[in-house]
Amino acid sequence: FKSPEKWTVSQRQRAGMLFRLYPDLKEAYCLSQNLRAIFNKRSTKDSARLNLARWYNRVAEAGFKSFNTIAATFYEHSDEIPNFFDNRSTNASAESMNSKIKAFRAKLHGVNDTKFFIFRLCKIYA
Repeated sequence: FKSPEKWTVSQRQRAGMLFRLYPDLKEAYCLSQNLRAIFNKRSTKDSARLNLARWYNRVAEAGFKSFNTIAATFYEHSDEIPNFFDNRSTNASAESMNSKIKAFRAKLHGVNDTKFFIFRLCKIYA
């Protein structure tokens, strides 16, 4: 999953041989690198939306089931994903907090008193 610029000489040779023998693998690698490039490039919401649409078209032409699944997920969240390009922020902090809450709930073996549970969460994580 490295970008070609970061390959060593031997990795470049092996990739060349591998891609000659398995052109589908090269196409899948290029699709994943194209998607990575869309998110690494600093762009506006509109240009990112256009680039994602072009990427969807390439995925449809390629016909890989795994990429179709990814494209369908992106398409389903097509209103939210371009928001990343506003200030390049993610929902990682919210996901982290959700994970902490789940771990806390698991330690208590379930929740009987919801109000007390919320109170404890606020005291520990606030």
